[in-house]
Amino acid sequence: MHDSAKLESAKGMEQVDVVIVGAGIAGLYATYRLRKLGLSVRVYEAGSGVGGTWFWNRYPGARCDIESMEYSYQFSEELQQEWVWSERYAAQPEVLSYLNHVADRFDLRSDIVFYTKVLSAKMDNASGLWVIKTNRGNRIEAQFCIMATGAVSSPRIPDITGLDRFDGEVFHTAKWPKKEVSFTGKNVGIIGTGTSGIQCIPIIAKDAEHLTVFQRTANYYVPIRNYPLDAESQAKIKIDYRAFRQRNQQMPYGYSAGDPMNKGSALDRTPEEQDAEYEWRWQQGGFYFLAAFEDLLRNPKSNATAADFLCRKIRSIVDDPETSEMLCPKIAFGCKRLSMGTDYYETFNRPNVSLVDISDNPITEFTTNSLRAGGGNHQLDCVVFATGFFDMVDALRRIDIRGRSGKRLSDRWEGNRNPTMYLGMVIPDFPNLFVVSGPGSPSITSNMVQSIEQNVDWIAECIDYVRSKNLHQVEAKPEAEKQWADQVDRLAAGTLYHACNSRYVGDSTNNGSRYFMPYLGYPDYVNRCNEVAANGYSGFNMSCRSAVELRSRSERTDGKPGQQQKLQRA
Repeated sequence: MHDSAKLESAKGMEQVDVVIVGAGIAGLYATYRLRKLGLSVRVYEAGSGVGGTWFWNRYPGARCDIESMEYSYQFSEELQQEWVWSERYAAQPEVLSYLNHVADRFDLRSDIVFYTKVLSAKMDNASGLWVIKTNRGNRIEAQFCIMATGAVSSPRIPDITGLDRFDGEVFHTAKWPKKEVSFTGKNVGIIGTGTSGIQCIPIIAKDAEHLTVFQRTANYYVPIRNYPLDAESQAKIKIDYRAFRQRNQQMPYGYSAGDPMNKGSALDRTPEEQDAEYEWRWQQGGFYFLAAFEDLLRNPKSNATAADFLCRKIRSIVDDPETSEMLCPKIAFGCKRLSMGTDYYETFNRPNVSLVDISDNPITEFTTNSLRAGGGNHQLDCVVFATGFFDMVDALRRIDIRGRSGKRLSDRWEGNRNPTMYLGMVIPDFPNLFVVSGPGSPSITSNMVQSIEQNVDWIAECIDYVRSKNLHQVEAKPEAEKQWADQVDRLAAGTLYHACNSRYVGDSTNNGSRYFMPYLGYPDYVNRCNEVAANGYSGFNMSCRSAVELRSRSERTDGKPGQQQKLQRA
């Protein structure tokens, strides 16, 4: 436990000011930030170490797609100056090493309980506190609860007939074992060609006897163009890191790959000029390609010029015409996250690699030693699922979270209710509960480290405001959440993000409606969050402890909500 002394509640449970769920990038910074306010903190983490996404995703070739000098914390100038990155885009071991360094440098582990899953978080109306229970029998009360569970933390494993009888090894890229995995001399099947598949396919192909890639939807890919970072290039940024960060914060996605962005349309250029711009972006690598023209994600005709260029690249690299056509995406460019890696298309020229299209002839079943898919039976020694994650809130759905009314958060999102949050951080009926990088925040469309720091700073300042005013609870108004969700929809409506199924877009299983979850436009989002705080937390109700207790007594006596002494914020 940190310096702030833990308390013992009347019920015999441990009591802290804040419980944080998850010890990834968000959980670590939230621990640091809230300690600075003098609050006692307890963090629960399911894994054996810190790092979140970078702890679990240990697959071969795992690498960050935001440049290292940006995909890092900025809360400590000393940390920024002392850490030295080895590559333009850091590989998973280096990112994890960095996060472990942060945890040790700021003594964050002392408040983290590892190997522990939170099973439930329920609001006790009598005390106005959250009661949290874990799989190891922990019971703890806290005034505030912060869900730092991550937007990409629930691996999706397809429900395939016969998987339980398959005798070979089975892996998922997001649940990769710590021990070294050897594919030497084996027939390997990999299912999925999103980012994780694109990163690990070239590496596995070098060792496997044969690699069979099962592809349902071809994704867009550009080379990452990674290279070592020398001391001189890092020093140029570190001499004024603050200005570097501030400049990136004004980019549409919060990172420098959006600069320079051509302000005109692709259609304003001749085909030769289009190709020249796309070729320059292709050679730069990374997300620079997305910024080739400002209307690529809004105008289908402009979008088609980028798609055509990339398909011509595929045909020029991949020798087999049938394979190259299968690799050409049939979806709008950019409607899924652009994937990047090294030698992905070149890998399909190897004699030990084959591509199987499962879009029209899907996977049917596993046998003891094979996978039936694409109209054939494929003998396999092991299979790798590179099938990504469930939606942004699946980790929250897996916890029994109940608010003032006693209704489960997951039930709130069933039927016609899409997973919405005011500012992407707070939910009506769930007072003093905060979510980092939830639906309605830039989240997975942005530089996640920067977005996380902004969210955590805002949450910490809100908590500080509540406590400094001798209040007890802060809760989003339903109408504020609705207006925010409408704004998220409006921003996405004029784009091509809705043109395909992706982790940006959710599907309601009950009514088939589609909804876009992240907030598009990083600088605008930050400005709007700041305005809410500057206006006395507009869109929120805040109540004192006596009002909480009064309401609880009323609910216990007649089952009807009591009258709260609320401080209304217009």
